[in-house]
Amino acid sequence: MFVIEAPRATEAAAEPVAAAVPPSPRLARFRRAGRFVVPYLYLAPALFLLVVWTYRPLVQAVELSTYSWNLLPTSPMKSVGTGNYERLMELPAFWNSIGRTGALIAGMLPFTVLLPLVIALASKRVHGRARTIYQAFIFVPFLVAPVAAAAVWRWLLHPGGGFVGELLGSKHNWVYDASTAHAVIIGITGWQLLGFSVLVVWAGLAGISGDYDEAAQVDGASPGQIRRWITLPLLSPTVMFLVLTTVLLSPILTFPLIDSMTQGGPSQSTTNIYYLLWDYAFHSFDAGLSAAAGVLLFAGFGVLAGVLVWISEKVAFHDD
Repeated sequence: MFVIEAPRATEAAAEPVAAAVPPSPRLARFRRAGRFVVPYLYLAPALFLLVVWTYRPLVQAVELSTYSWNLLPTSPMKSVGTGNYERLMELPAFWNSIGRTGALIAGMLPFTVLLPLVIALASKRVHGRARTIYQAFIFVPFLVAPVAAAAVWRWLLHPGGGFVGELLGSKHNWVYDASTAHAVIIGITGWQLLGFSVLVVWAGLAGISGDYDEAAQVDGASPGQIRRWITLPLLSPTVMFLVLTTVLLSPILTFPLIDSMTQGGPSQSTTNIYYLLWDYAFHSFDAGLSAAAGVLLFAGFGVLAGVLVWISEKVAFHDD
């Protein structure tokens, strides 16, 4: 009789698996350094462009603000220390331009916040192909080049037979009257930015789940109550973003219109702080004074942006 014995485990299988050999200290340090460096290699192109196009010019502007120079290469630059800042503080035109910049931002907020909210909420009732046409009609002005818009609106507002004058039965010179010129700039800029702002609100509405509305309807809430207590609070981060972009970008976006239509006039009624620092540099040829205005502008708007970002984070945290 034959007895079949079970195969015995090999000695290699019976022995415990040998522990992995730990890497050498030098290899471990190399791996840790690689994990630290690799993310910055991905960021390196963006950081390089940020330094070249943002921080380097900013440092040069601060340096230039301490010199007196007329932009001529053959003219020497004379160091004046804080003289340009002191001179700027004594100029009434500087303070007047700050006031006009504040009035510009306040006048733009209805076009970039209030009207977009109304239009975007109203568009929820439009469906199908009509909705596409509606959205395109609202967004088209944003695609018009500012210089082209300035030429068309100057023709429409011309006192001698312009469309607006004919429509209102008035020959008022809207563009070259100090009492209305600033309002014209605000109106045209708001007309152009309206489409972009509505698009941002549409994006905010698309990010709100429909479950909120359905749950509120089950609880008996009316459409007005849903908009007031659900939709608008959930849109608060979008609203804060629009306020921030209005504060930071409105004075810049009005520059092509001002330069094409009024050149800062009449009687400096359309000269905001951005146009003033450009005027100091390229009309008065006072590079140091222009750089000083630019540095103060950067600092002021930086503080404003920081406050608005802090408020937006608080609002977003509260909504969460």
